[in-house]
Amino acid sequence: MQEKPSKVAVIRCESYDPEQVRQGIARGLDLLGGIAAFVSPEENILLKPNLLRGKGPEAACTTHPAVFEGVIDALEQAGCGRLTYGDSPGRGNPENVADRSGIAAVAAAHHIPLAEFNAGSTVDFPAGEQTKQFEIAAGVQEADAVISICKMKTHRLTRLTGAVKNTFGCVYGLNKSASHARFPEAHAFSRMLIDLNKLVAPRLYVMDGITAMEGNGPGNGDPVAMHVLILSSDPVAVDATFARLVALDPSYLPTVVEGERMGLGHWREDEIDYVGDDWHGMVNPDFNVERLPVADENMIGLSALSRVRNVITRKPVIDGDKCVGCGVCVDSCPQDPKALSLDKKGKGHVPRYQYKQCIRCYCCQEMCPHEAIYVKTPLLGRLLIYRSSKGRRR
Repeated sequence: MQEKPSKVAVIRCESYDPEQVRQGIARGLDLLGGIAAFVSPEENILLKPNLLRGKGPEAACTTHPAVFEGVIDALEQAGCGRLTYGDSPGRGNPENVADRSGIAAVAAAHHIPLAEFNAGSTVDFPAGEQTKQFEIAAGVQEADAVISICKMKTHRLTRLTGAVKNTFGCVYGLNKSASHARFPEAHAFSRMLIDLNKLVAPRLYVMDGITAMEGNGPGNGDPVAMHVLILSSDPVAVDATFARLVALDPSYLPTVVEGERMGLGHWREDEIDYVGDDWHGMVNPDFNVERLPVADENMIGLSALSRVRNVITRKPVIDGDKCVGCGVCVDSCPQDPKALSLDKKGKGHVPRYQYKQCIRCYCCQEMCPHEAIYVKTPLLGRLLIYRSSKGRRR
């Protein structure tokens, strides 16, 4: 368990101007005790950005290259030169996604190699609560220390994705899809992520929130200026701070609540020591995120009944006007047999869901390259399941 209180540095940063970002990260690290509080020059250090998909920095889908380079600059100035980087993307190979996101160019300029994320092996974790083993990328296993450089985004399964979720990219290849199939419910999935963070144990989390993603995240949302960098060794506190900055109750997030219960970190405001800039003046109450708690559908008897499940629980829906019939959603579905099918590829041919087979992991929505899939919450579900803790719909 993190010692109380967890220290979180909140740094206002107006733009991705490299010097502004460099100074912001340096200031945040100084407030946390300096980079030497987390890593040392003799260690092999893996930088773990968010490389979800092959999109440019302007899409706010991946960690911005300026933030990635700001962390590199801080490490190099401290004499830390044994650096690698990598991530296991949701779609595409690490090399191509790193190139399109601009991360590869920064790494090349600093002579930092891409670690092995296409292969790995099983790592046992006997202390795990939700799962006892993971398929961990070789590049992660070869590192002495990991620094997570995450992105501030919305997420349909867990509401927000940030520090806790970024570590999921340490699981290589199709094993991530298998994890969605094993843990389709948000609370179970979050407990798995917490076990993973305790196994990988990143030393430091740096959140890129200068431009965040709102709406239909984590891959197809809209960029929105938040002008913030968040740094801490506590990923639960980082994600709770993200929630506060977008006026979302942190207790709605299973990664946060389960994270504290399982000893990963702290989320309550009186258990966090905020340093840097006053976050209260940086809140965006209009940030587009679903302001409902994440319900544990497995604990609700009605949702288990197939005859009524589809009129109560959330589900992915395809916008036929936006769909081009590419089939990426079908390929992304971790179920066997698939929860959706496409008879023929091409515009005018829209995949069809078999909702009885759908586990509500939202991999299809996350990976759709055309922003054609959204998540619908039925009215009856809003009344019976997805309510605030005080019983009010939000």
